[in-house]
Parts: sequence; C-alpha cells; structure tokens
Amino acid sequence: MPTASEESPVRPRWYDRIGPGLITACVVIGPGSILTSSRVGATYGYSMAWVVVLAVVFMLTYVTMAARIGAVVGMSMGDLLTKHVGRWLAVLLGLTLFSVASIFQYTNNLGVHSAFAQFIDFKYTVVIFNAMSILFLFAAKDLYQWLEWLMMCLVGVMLVSFAINLSFAKPSPTEFVQGLIPNGDVFGDLAVLGLIGTTFSIAAAYYQSYLSQQKGWGVNQLKDVLIDGRVSSIILAGITLMLMSTSAAVLQGKTLDDVGDVAASLEPLFGTSGKLLFCIGLLAASYSSFLVNSMVGGFILSDGLGLGCKADTFWPKFFTMGVLLTGMGVALVILEYGFKPVAAIVAGQAITVVASPLMAGVLLWVGNSKKIMGQHTNSLLGNIVAGIGFMILLAMAANTAINQVWPALQKWST
Repeated sequence: MPTASEESPVRPRWYDRIGPGLITACVVIGPGSILTSSRVGATYGYSMAWVVVLAVVFMLTYVTMAARIGAVVGMSMGDLLTKHVGRWLAVLLGLTLFSVASIFQYTNNLGVHSAFAQFIDFKYTVVIFNAMSILFLFAAKDLYQWLEWLMMCLVGVMLVSFAINLSFAKPSPTEFVQGLIPNGDVFGDLAVLGLIGTTFSIAAAYYQSYLSQQKGWGVNQLKDVLIDGRVSSIILAGITLMLMSTSAAVLQGKTLDDVGDVAASLEPLFGTSGKLLFCIGLLAASYSSFLVNSMVGGFILSDGLGLGCKADTFWPKFFTMGVLLTGMGVALVILEYGFKPVAAIVAGQAITVVASPLMAGVLLWVGNSKKIMGQHTNSLLGNIVAGIGFMILLAMAANTAINQVWPALQKWST
C-alpha cells in the first residue's frame, strides 16, 4: 500500500527552484554595469529603459537555453564539444574565457576599492577581498550550495540598497513608461552599446550550463530551469532599471567617469546615508561579480583542458585563483601608479570579438541538435529571439573591432 508521501510527493520549496540564474545575474551586475547604467541615465534620462528590457530578453533566452543544455545532456560543455567536435574547440573556448575574465577582473577589484574609498582610503582592501575569496573557494565543502546562498544574500542587499536610493530620487513614472517605447539609434552611441553588452553577457549565460549541473538539475527539472531564468531576469532588469532611473532623476548632465563619481554625486542630494546605501549596494555587486566572474574563467578553462569542472575539485579552483590574483595585481598597479592597462584592455576586447559570437553559436548549435538534445531542442520563438541576439552580438563585435581594437593597433604601429 503506498504511503502518503508516495501519493503526494512534496513539492520543492520556492527557493530550491532557483539558484543558477541568480548566480548568473550576480556576475552581470558588477561595477561596469552599475557605471554604464548610471551614465546612460545621466545622459539620456529614462529614454533607454527599453534597451534594458530588450537586452534582458536576449539574456533570458540564452540563460535558459544553456541551463536546459546542462540539465539534458548530463555532461559538461567541454566534454560535449570534445565528443562531437574535438578537444581543440573546448580548449579554445576555455582559454578565451579565462583570458577575458582575467583581463577585466581588475574592474571588480576597483569597484570594491571605490566602495570603501568613499569612507576609508585604504588601497589594500582588494588584497583582503581576494584573500577572502580564495579562502571561500578552498574552504567551502559544498562550494555550489554556499555560493548560491551567498549570492542570494548579496542580491537582497543590492535590491534593498538601490531601491531605497531610488525612493530618495523620486523618479517620474510617466517618463519611465515613455522610456519603455523603442526610440533612437542604439548602435550609434558607445554608452548605449555598453549597456547592452553589460546586460546581455553571453559568457555568463554560457556558464549557466555548468551551474545547472552543479545544482543537480536533470530533465525532470526543466520547469525549474524556466522559473529560475525568469526570476533572475526580473531581478537583473529591476536592478539595472533602478540604477538608470535614479541617475535619470537626479544626475542628468553630470560626468561620471567611475563608480566613485556616482557615489560622490549622490551625497549632496541624499546625504551621507544615501551615499552609504549606494556604496553598500556597490560593494555587494562588486563582490558578487568579483567571485563569480573568476569562476567563469577558471571552471571553463579547467573543463576545456579536460581537468574537470566539478565544484569541489582542485583544478577549477586553481584556475579561478589565477583569475583572482591576476585581477588583484592589475588593480594594485593602477591604484599605486595610476597606470592604465590599455594594452590589456585592447587585448581583452580583441578576444571578446571572437569569443562572444563563438559562444552564442555553440549554444545555438547544441540547443538545436536533435542528436544531442532529443525532444528538448529550442522552440521556434526561442530560435527567433536567440537569432536576433546572435546578430546583435556580431554587430557589437564588429563595432568593437572597427572602432576600438583596429584604431589602437594602428596607433601602436605608427
């Protein structure tokens, strides 16, 4: 005779049905996205709110695609590519993601420093935070579970901090709604392109396949994959729009060179408490992106080299530590000498030109392969949205190559 539990299986608690997408949202919401959102708000007011919504739709499409792949195939992307294409592609993706993560990790370090520098001028806070991250990596016995709970806490801090700042700003609901209507040439301005690039992060989406497996999701959890993607996308859109709207309401016309400028500009308007709240949110965003960005580079490189990608094994953590230490070293040089790592930034941009369309193309290929995915291939609507997103990534890659990488190379050659 069946027991009561067999007749009525216990439904998972709501917070057990989310996690990977939340972690992905955390890596997207970093100092770069905070600065870009604030700049766009200060320059265009509310008129580019629709760009955020559009970018989040593309992000949702690729995040759920990658998570579904991870849940269905039962093997890592590195092993999957090795089986169907060859180890060379897995290594190429691993090396490109490790390089990009390492090169741009310094911005997360500077974000942590900027949050503290508004109150205490101590440049070695980045050393402390990197040491904490490395300790977290190697001390946590169930790394994924601890990471998920940590990111939930940090997202909560960001939501509260930025929401209170938004309430101080008293934005215009009418102008915000008008900003949701598409207008203007988004590809004609680098700041708006940056907003799309920081919100629609294909590297973070690609990593979602790893996170869904670390969560333990399989084919039976595909509904949870969709719920998780939607919740994380709402959070991503909400935080980005709060930052943009705060800046649109009170910072229009101001020049914002870094996140420290955003915090300093808020103090005369909101007082020390408003500035403190923003810095708390900035610190949470910096540290969440700080940790997960390094894991994206470290885990995917380890997987590409065939050294494994399990959350509690040595090599993924070792390469993650490499990203952390590289970012810390560059940040310390900048803080000490004011050196701008122009060559490294151009190299990172050049790698991104190749890596972003390649990652999107791989996800589209796997997501549509009946041999790999069986009956769980992409839907027609999903392919249409993903296809448009792919074309946007190609356009952004071409823009970066033509307007940023090539001019820099020409300058150095003369």
